[in-house]
Amino acid sequence: MPRALRRLVHMGLFCPLSKGLQTPAIKVKYLLLAWLTILITSWVIYMQYAAYSELCRGHVCHMVICDHYRRGIISGSSCDALCDQRTLTFQRCLSTSATHQVYSGLWKERPVVIKCGIEELVKGDGVPDAVLQQEMSLFDKPTRGTSMDEFKEMLHSFLKANLGEQPSLSTLVERIITMADVNQDRKVSLAEAKSVWALLQINEFLLNMALQEKEHTPKLLGFCGDLYVTEHVGHSSLYRLKVPSHLQTLVPEALSSSLNHWLAPSWPRRARITIGLLEFVEEVFHGAYGSFLICDASPRHVGYNAKFDCKMANLRNVASEAVVRVFLKGRRCETNADCTYGRDCTATCDRLVKQCNTEVVQPNLAKVCTLLQDYLLFGAPSDLHGDLEKQLRTCVTLSGLASQMEVHHSLVLNNLKTLLWKKISNTQYS
Repeated sequence: MPRALRRLVHMGLFCPLSKGLQTPAIKVKYLLLAWLTILITSWVIYMQYAAYSELCRGHVCHMVICDHYRRGIISGSSCDALCDQRTLTFQRCLSTSATHQVYSGLWKERPVVIKCGIEELVKGDGVPDAVLQQEMSLFDKPTRGTSMDEFKEMLHSFLKANLGEQPSLSTLVERIITMADVNQDRKVSLAEAKSVWALLQINEFLLNMALQEKEHTPKLLGFCGDLYVTEHVGHSSLYRLKVPSHLQTLVPEALSSSLNHWLAPSWPRRARITIGLLEFVEEVFHGAYGSFLICDASPRHVGYNAKFDCKMANLRNVASEAVVRVFLKGRRCETNADCTYGRDCTATCDRLVKQCNTEVVQPNLAKVCTLLQDYLLFGAPSDLHGDLEKQLRTCVTLSGLASQMEVHHSLVLNNLKTLLWKKISNTQYS
């Protein structure tokens, strides 16, 4: 930059400020503002770094998995790409829990999502040997000498305990065996068996296997030990603005809501995403492998792709009805809050015997409609707004009692889908 131009910029930017600071009151005000800005900025940077270092431990996951793979303890269709060829790579951290690592990644230049679990780490620099020992316990079953028939029986018993008695469990067992057979030699090695057994202990992976044929479940692309790879979901939340927990006190809820309204897709596209979410509610209600309950209907768990097709970005908060019933059965309680599985799968408390009932009060559809009231009503066409608001109001009052579930539940869901589909059918959004 020429000297004359630099001098002109300096005079324009700094001379007014230096003249203003000559007045003592203004000088103090500017100093306070400057220090406050520095303080807030430093705090935000520190919190971001602390949150990242606490939540993002993909390097630990990579080290542990590849160590086990090279020692022949585990196997999987993604191991070679992750540990030897390095064509499967971690990119941006998406983790919300230190023990459940989630990263966007690339596999042969294809965008994917990489997920793996790690035990609570011992504090300190580096990765202690204890971490490797803790992870070893994940791969202790089946043991050497287990036959294929015994392994299939192990799988069937595990699925029965977690999904309930279903006539189609044998089909799911065969699907799992086929996935475990990485080299397709019609045999399952001990390393392959250990890997798939460890994966099934992860609720989200089990749900992913049970719902793999469903349109709104991300496709499973590969695995290595208890690390698994799924298709990339372009938008991992209904709302684009996700305020970190340590900044929520600084950002008013009304402001974040207004910004999300402004950043949201157009209403017809939101209607298309909503129809997909309602279809997912249908898919998990009396499916081939039983019924599943959404125990945290958060916008952060519902995603969509570039075509605005709904994809469940996070299945960790979905649970089988069988597991929830086992959790509630015989559970001691004083209030209904004591009868809650996850965040909001709540049953009633029988105060006479002080035990939980096993039937969850609020069905999936009512929870989803509560979520959709804000998402779908803002910007809705004026000729549809009244009917849509009425349908959603009816929907959120649904009870989970068996007497209502079969007929009333289906009727409300179909009415809502029809109302939305009529508005966007025969358009570019259908």
